[in-house]
Amino acid sequence: MKLLRTAIISAAVLSAGTAYGQISDNLIKIGVLSDMSGLYADLGGPGSVLAARLAVEDFDAKGKGLNVEIIGGDHQNKPDIGSNLTRTWIDTEKVDVIVDVPNSGVALAVSEIVRDKNKVFLASGPASSDLTGPKCTPNNVHWTYDTWALANGTGNAIVKTGGKTWFFLTADYAFGHALERDTSAVVNKNGGKVIGAVRHPLNTQDFSSFLLQAQSSKAQIIGLANAGGDTINSIKQAAEFGIVSGGQNLAGLLVFLTDVHALGLKTAQGLIFTEAWYWDQNDASRAFAKRFAAQNGGKYPTMVHAGVYASVLHYLKAVHALKSDDGKTVVAKMKEMPTEDPLFGKGTLRADGRHVHDMYLFEVKKPEESKGPWDYYKLRATIPAAEAFRPMNEGNCPLVKG
Repeated sequence: MKLLRTAIISAAVLSAGTAYGQISDNLIKIGVLSDMSGLYADLGGPGSVLAARLAVEDFDAKGKGLNVEIIGGDHQNKPDIGSNLTRTWIDTEKVDVIVDVPNSGVALAVSEIVRDKNKVFLASGPASSDLTGPKCTPNNVHWTYDTWALANGTGNAIVKTGGKTWFFLTADYAFGHALERDTSAVVNKNGGKVIGAVRHPLNTQDFSSFLLQAQSSKAQIIGLANAGGDTINSIKQAAEFGIVSGGQNLAGLLVFLTDVHALGLKTAQGLIFTEAWYWDQNDASRAFAKRFAAQNGGKYPTMVHAGVYASVLHYLKAVHALKSDDGKTVVAKMKEMPTEDPLFGKGTLRADGRHVHDMYLFEVKKPEESKGPWDYYKLRATIPAAEAFRPMNEGNCPLVKG
C-alpha cells in the first residue's frame, strides 16, 4: 500500500501483551518519518526504523504489557509530503509518536501538526535550534544535536585556532539558514569575520560555481552549512578545485559517520567537527554498533540512529510510568524523569524540549591511524553538557518563563 507516494517500510507488531486502559486503541504506534532514499538516507532512513525497533526490544515492551507497532515512511525532503503523511498517520493510522525527521523544513512543519493533534514528536535527525527556540511546543523533544551546539563546538574550536575569516556554503532551506546564522554568531563573538556566503539548492550535484565563489573570497575557512550527500559532494569537488591545497580550509559544520565512510579517509582526513555520539566511545556503544550493523548490511550507526534509539527508549519509559499515551502528558513526564540509556548515559530533558548531554569535538583520522572498518574518528575535546547547548533563557521558547 502507498500513502501519498510514500512507502510504509514496516508494519509488523513488535510487541504484544496486556495493554493499559488509558492507552488509545490499546496500542503504541511509532511512526519513523525519515529520508528513505535521498541524500539523508544513510544517516537516518531505514537505519532509524531499525534503531526504534532495537529500543522497543531493549525496553522489553512485551514483558511490560505494552503493545507496540512501528511503521516507517519517506518524507522525500519535502515539507508538504512530510506534513500530509504525518496527518494521515495520525488521523488514519492512529500513530502516537513521530520519530526522527532529518530535514529541518519538514520537522518544523511536522512539529506544528503534532502539537495541534496532541501527539509526540521525538526529533533526532533535524538540526534547527528553532525547535527548542521560538518554535518549541509542549509536544516536542529535540534529542541529539542542533545548530547552536554544532556552531559552538566547531566554530569555537576553529576560530580559537586561527580561522578568523569565513565564507559559508549553505544549503538553501531552514537547516542551512539556521546553521549559518548560529555559526556566524560564534565567529563574530570570538573576533572573527564572515566575509560572504552562497546558498545552494538541496541535493545539488554540481557545486562548481558555489566553490569558485568561496575560493575567490580568499576566506581562511569555508564553512559547509549542509549535510549528508551535499557535504560529501562539496568536499569531493573542493578537492578537485584544489581549495585545501591552495591554503583554504573546510569546516564541516555537520558531518556524519556515513559521510566520512563515503568520502574515505584519504579525502576526509583532518576534518574537524562536532557530534553527539560515536560508536567507539565505550563498551555499550560498541556493543550497540555491532548489533546494529549486523542487521543493517554492515553499516554502522550514526548519531541520528543513536538518538532515535535513546529517545524512543525514554518515551516508552514515560508511557509505562503513566499508563497513558496522551501527548503533552507523556512529554511532561519525559521532562520530569532523568534520562539514562546505554548510548548517551545520564542526561536531562529541559522545559524547552532540549535533551542535554555532552557533545564531542572529533577529527577524522589519517588512513594509517585507522585500525579497522569504521574506525574513523579521534577525540579532540569533550564539550560538557552544561556548555554544549544554548542556555534555555536565550532561546525565546514560549514554554520558558522569565
